[in-house]
Parts: sequence; structure tokens; C-alpha cells
Amino acid sequence: MLDESLLDTPEGLAEADRRGLLRGAAEAGARVRTAARHAAEAGVGDLKPDGRPRSVLIAGPGAAATHTADLLSTLAGPGSPVIRLAPTGVAPAAGALRWELPGWAGSVDLLLIATPDGTEPSLSLLAEQAYRRGCSVVAVAPARTPLADALAAAHGLLVPMATTPYDQEEPLAASSPGVFWALFTPLVALLDRIGLVNAPPDALEKVADRLDGVAERCGPAIATYSNPAKTLAAELADALPVVWTEGTSAGPAGRRFAAALAELAGRPALVAELPEALAAHSALLAGPLAASADPDDFFRDRVEDPPALHARVVLLRDRPIGGISAAPAARDLALSHDTPISELEPEEGGDLETLAELIAVTDFAAVYLALASGA
Repeated sequence: MLDESLLDTPEGLAEADRRGLLRGAAEAGARVRTAARHAAEAGVGDLKPDGRPRSVLIAGPGAAATHTADLLSTLAGPGSPVIRLAPTGVAPAAGALRWELPGWAGSVDLLLIATPDGTEPSLSLLAEQAYRRGCSVVAVAPARTPLADALAAAHGLLVPMATTPYDQEEPLAASSPGVFWALFTPLVALLDRIGLVNAPPDALEKVADRLDGVAERCGPAIATYSNPAKTLAAELADALPVVWTEGTSAGPAGRRFAAALAELAGRPALVAELPEALAAHSALLAGPLAASADPDDFFRDRVEDPPALHARVVLLRDRPIGGISAAPAARDLALSHDTPISELEPEEGGDLETLAELIAVTDFAAVYLALASGA
């Protein structure tokens, strides 16, 4: 059950936030600026690449690498060479995870490592393997860790992660907003330098400004009725989120939102892109999870029984390609099944800015839902 009164009690939210998630979301803009400065000090801006790499391989634990690879692949556009190396192992622990380079990886490929930990033995071995194969290696990780030492031995480039005292050394840290931006920012700056994405320093400064603006609108001191993140969290209190996305930036933002809901708030969510989502989820909205599917059982104790879980559509929109939008059809489908719908659409700006706004608002919403539900 969601404690909606907690949403409008900043002191209560701060007390419940034992993992520093709200602070990570509020300080996302500052984290982007610090991470960009670390990238510049590490020499990313001075690199003189000899053409584009054939592939960009990304390795790292959990949500950190997954979301970073997803966003970088989206920003790189059609035919993106960004490939995530999924780990194997018996447990999601630093000593149990294993990464391997593909057999074809060689001197024309680039390996990126993104981790908020840096103690994973397999990532150090991966850097050594890449060096033997002739791959270029760049890592974003905490300084003074075994991975940092391995990067030095492999003649790779280490960008020290922009950390804060409240970053937690636990799997959930990968989904915390601050950790995500600390890992993503240096890598997107690197890919700008080699010509795969468009993210010059002034664009990253605009991203930081946009994140600051979202923090002002969605911070814990802002009341629910005028706070889009708290409003969305309250709307999802007893709902199954069905996240539909439209536009280039909205896709990875929706997938990150669904993952954050599961990892931070312990809530299941479905995600799909329009217009395919209309066919993929049509039966779901007409089935037992539909808002109109609650049977009129006169003998059911509606006070003692927990509320039934019903679908709620969350529509994340960016500028649709060619100006053609499936949003009207999405609204019609939801309303035809009495399914409520929440909509988020960023202000105009570059791809990075709109992406940042959608991620920031939904990150705040996932954190509020986690704190108010005691997750």
C-alpha cells in the first residue's frame, strides 16, 4: 500500500530514503557536470581517433551497463555499432559475474566498461583480454580499485567515476539516478569525440540545466498536486504500469522506468513502443487486468480485501518521426477499455535534453513510489 501522506512530508521522505535515492535524483545535474569535468581531465577531449570503431562493446554489472548501452545505441541511430556484453555467472555478485569478448573482437573495436563498483575480477580480466586482442579500452569506475589498476596495466583510459559519500555499494546502486548519470556522461562524451553521437560539451551543459529544472519541479518540497513525479507515483499506487513510448528518446526512457520500478520499488511493469504496443497489449487491456474487469461481487469484503491490480497506461512521448503520431489511437484504445492514462512529454530541445527530462521525471516517480510504499 502507498502512504500518500508521506509524499507531501519532506522530512518523512528524507528519513525513509536510506539509500540516498532522492539526493541522487536531485543532484543529477551536478553529477553530469562533475562527470563531464572528470572526462575532460582524463583526456577524453584530447583524443585523436583514427576513424570510427567497427563496434563499441559495453560491459558492466546490472542496470548500469544495460541502460548505458541502450541509451548510447539509441543516440547512435540506425545501424548502431553499440553492443552490450551480457554477463554470465551463478549470482549477481562482483566475484561471480563473468564477461567474455566475442571471438571476432580485435584491433578495430572499442571496449567500454561501466561499473559503480570496480572490484569485479572478471572486468579486470576482460580489460587484459582486450589489450591482448588489440582493442582500445576505456572504463568509468571508482578510482583506486582493482579495475583501475588493470586499466593502467592494459594501457587503457580510466575516467574516475563521479562519486558521492552516499553512493551505496549494493546492486540497487546501478538504478539510482546519480550513479546512472555518473557512468553515462563520460561515455557519451567519448562517443561524441569519436563521431558516433552528437554530445559536445555545450550539449552536456544543457542536459545538466534540464536536470536541474526537473529537480526544481519534482523535488520533495513540491506538493503532489503540482509535482509531476509525485502525481505519477500516486497514480501508480495500485496499478500495473503499462508503459507506452513514442519517439527516439522515449524508448530507452520507458525501458529504464520499467526497470527502475522493478528494482527500486518492487513493482512489475510492461513496456512497449508505439504503434506496435497497441497490438501487443490490446488483449491485456481487455482482460482481467482491465480497469473495468473488477467483478461486481456483492459478498466480497471491500474493506478487508486489498484492491485489485488494474492496468494503467503511462504514455511517454517525444517528437514522433515525421510528425505522425499514434498517441490518439493509444488514448482511444485505453479509454475504450476504461483504462486510465498518464502522459509525460518533455519540453522542446535536443535529443539528449528531452531524453534527460523523461528519465529524470520517471526516476523521481520510481523513487517516490519506492519510498512511499516502504520498498
